[in-house]
Amino acid sequence: MKVGVLLAAGASSRMGRSKPLARAAGQSFLARGVRHLWAACDAVVVVLGSAAPAVRRAAEGEFERLVRSGRLRNDLKSTRGHAPTMGLEVRFVVHRQWRRGMLSSVRAGLEEALGLRPESILVLPVDQPALRMATVRTLADAMQAALGAYGNRSVRRPQFAYALIPRYRRRRGHPIALSPALARSIARDPRATDLGDAVRRNTRLIGYLDVADAGVIQNRNRA
Repeated sequence: MKVGVLLAAGASSRMGRSKPLARAAGQSFLARGVRHLWAACDAVVVVLGSAAPAVRRAAEGEFERLVRSGRLRNDLKSTRGHAPTMGLEVRFVVHRQWRRGMLSSVRAGLEEALGLRPESILVLPVDQPALRMATVRTLADAMQAALGAYGNRSVRRPQFAYALIPRYRRRRGHPIALSPALARSIARDPRATDLGDAVRRNTRLIGYLDVADAGVIQNRNRA
């Protein structure tokens, strides 16, 4: 199982309104982020914080409408080869200490994701609606190949602290793919200052995947 973590807990102060509920191409950033991660992941953990009840209600209503319209079935069938009713899920986690910053939300999401015993975890901020589904799938496939090259499943899961980061024109972006060992170390590291620092402090190996998708580096902080 591959698990996605969508970071949607912040107060969106620079945008001036709820960033998860801001819209692009007729959908909220949150819905687009979940759908992007579903292109490769069987489950997505959405970390909420600021205005969590209102954001969750709006998101659930939007997903209900997307299901009725058939849009989820069509796009996930094209990327995954099956309809979204076959085991895909979204889990909402309310992180009450979201004011401590993004890394705090990352840790909360990783803890929930690790409980699903994933083969790998993809971490994506909610403010990257221009990301392409195909890029997420390519990143996840490359991560699976890298983990497979390391060794058998029983060896790599507890030991191989590996990160795979997409890169557009030599600029690093998101989502970041993490092995379970690295995700566990990041979740338990009290000294890291941000996600990049946590990856550097705990990884044994970092890989980069060059992509032709500018969406990996385009984060929307303004309305």
